[in-house]
Amino acid sequence: MDAIDKLLAQVKAEYNEAHPEKQQPPKPKAAKPFIPSPLKSTSLVDNLLAEVKADFAAQDETEELKKQQELEQEQIRQAQIKAKQLETLKHRAKEWLDKLDPFSPEGLWFERFAESYPSKLEAAIEYLQSNE
Repeated sequence: MDAIDKLLAQVKAEYNEAHPEKQQPPKPKAAKPFIPSPLKSTSLVDNLLAEVKADFAAQDETEELKKQQELEQEQIRQAQIKAKQLETLKHRAKEWLDKLDPFSPEGLWFERFAESYPSKLEAAIEYLQSNE
């Protein structure tokens, strides 16, 4: 039987070589959806526009975040400047209080002025700020 199988396989191979179109049964063509070519290009353009729009949105978000960080840094810097100015003013107020004669007309006036403040130092700071 081996000889018969070999002979049969040989004849089948020769037949398939001679008639390749009959070798495979025709495949049913898959129905492709009809998409007109302008619609394809419109879709491509829409995709490109969507990508560009997304890029701009990301860029705008990055710029907004950068502006917000710069604003926060500026606020921190301004707070540091104010704190430094207040420290300088406190030092000046202490020196002024040390030199103030409590029995002089200015000293007596200041005693009355300071009554409405929690401390003489705060009153001196307010007084010196108003005189600048």
